[in-house]
Amino acid sequence: MMRGLWDRETVALMLLAAYMPLALFWLLYGGTGALAQLGLAVLVLAVWHLVFMLARAQPPSFAAVVTALAIAMLAPEDLGVFRLVLGISFGAVIGELVFGGWGRNVVNPATVALSFLGFGFPGSAWPGFDDPVIWAAIPAVLIGVGTGAMPAAVLAGAFTVGAGVFATGVTLDDSVLPVAGVVLVLLVADPVTSASTTLGRWLNGMLYGGLVLMFATGWNGAAPVQIAVAAALLTSLATPLLDEMAVSIWIAQRRRRHGRN
Repeated sequence: MMRGLWDRETVALMLLAAYMPLALFWLLYGGTGALAQLGLAVLVLAVWHLVFMLARAQPPSFAAVVTALAIAMLAPEDLGVFRLVLGISFGAVIGELVFGGWGRNVVNPATVALSFLGFGFPGSAWPGFDDPVIWAAIPAVLIGVGTGAMPAAVLAGAFTVGAGVFATGVTLDDSVLPVAGVVLVLLVADPVTSASTTLGRWLNGMLYGGLVLMFATGWNGAAPVQIAVAAALLTSLATPLLDEMAVSIWIAQRRRRHGRN
């Protein structure tokens, strides 16, 4: 969408507005360290957007701030400036800018950056969140769904799996599901890289929830954020297949309805 009110920057600003509760509470409890990390992420992404604008006439996007917030909140701790800049650069360039910028990327650049940092520097501890930060994900969801910036079916699919976990009494670490909810909002419910079809979106959310459950019960020693980021990465890679499955089912149903083989 390049014309009228609803262009890609409008959607990016809607997402940024939805993330404001999360950002404000995270900055409130994280203090100057959190602010410095967010500022560094914004600066690095702004530089790369400027480079691609000059080299390829590729317009920058407010989505860079959304990406910066997700990376700053979820990145492993005590990486140092060089490692963090390296991870942010890898995620921005490989995950988004080489595809033509936000709106054309296949995988969320924050997911790519966080996966790179997690695999590249496994000795670094993953962050945790205070309860008010986790609760702030609820107004973020309400704003995101209300404005249409977040796909409701993706969120509903993941919540369905979470409800099933509670109903069946599966024992998980108390922090896994709340942290998975924050990652769901920041990474998985991306309107660009999530599934496009209604069925695909439900499967998208359910796959994420299923992967979180599998990793939480079978991955010994993994931190909740590490589990959720890994689930988000694998889910995003499978998203095109989910849409293909949804389209194939729709075509098969249409053929049966019209008596065609």
